[in-house]
Order: sequence, then structure tokens, then C-alpha cells
Amino acid sequence: GNTQPFGLLHGGASVVLAETLGSIGSAIHAYPDKAAVGVDINATHHRSATSGTVTGVATAVHLGRSSTSYEIVITDERGKRICTSRITCALIDAPRG
Repeated sequence: GNTQPFGLLHGGASVVLAETLGSIGSAIHAYPDKAAVGVDINATHHRSATSGTVTGVATAVHLGRSSTSYEIVITDERGKRICTSRITCALIDAPRG
């Protein structure tokens, strides 16, 4: 699952969620001429989650011609912030074929 041996939400699971959301936003911005590739991601884990559902919301910080950056906030069912992440993607020429 997505938990550490102690039953807490694994920090890596939060980062995977953040990277997915930021990468999708970047890919949508880049389409159809460019492709988004991740170059940097960081995460601050504010509190633990032991059960329930977490929700991630990605907000664009920068939407440029050659790069994008998103802030992703992950909250628990009570709306308490679990994690704050930021991802930067480079926009490269889309592969042909």
C-alpha cells in the first residue's frame, strides 16, 4: 500500500501524487507542440495521515514557453494540509512518430 511500516501515509506516495498532478497540468499547457519533462520536485510534509482519503490540488505558478511550475497542496478529509510540493517541468519539442 501507500503506508510506512508505522501505518502513516508514505511521504513518497504524496510526492507521486504531486508529480502526477503537476506533470498533467504541464503536459496540458505544452500540448500539442511540446512535451513536459520533470526537472525538479520538492515536498514538505506537514503532518501525518493514518486513514481516509487525501486530495491534491495543483495550482500553476508559472506557465512559460520553455518551463512550467506548479504548487501542489495535499490535504486530508478534514481539510488539514498534509504536504506542500512544487514541481518544475521543462517543455521540450514533442517527439515525432
